Amino acid sequence: MVAHSFTGEEFGPAQRLHGATYVVEAAFRGGALDGSGVLVDIGRAAAELRAVLADLDYRNLDESAAFAGRNSTTEVVAEVVGDALAGRVRAGALGSGVEAIAVTLRESDIAWVTYETAP
Repeated sequence: MVAHSFTGEEFGPAQRLHGATYVVEAAFRGGALDGSGVLVDIGRAAAELRAVLADLDYRNLDESAAFAGRNSTTEVVAEVVGDALAGRVRAGALGSGVEAIAVTLRESDIAWVTYETAP
């Protein structure tokens, strides 16, 4: 759950401060499994995603440095989450086999976006 506002007449009433609730999913892709038969430990992946989201959940994104000078659209939020998760993968938090990450933010059952990046 976040609060935010947008700059630009194309956003109509969303230019005013309003709330948004997202369901966030992360997918990890790689070419090889480890000796235990996994690409990433799902418990560790969930913990890393929760840690990334802790900086955003129940916050006004207009006050976050991650969105300075940018509208915190669903696409931009997905990019910020994906890039932060990729940084954690680069730091070794999820092993070395991850070659791509896809972060999906769902606003509803008919509105969502997926951002893909490499660690």
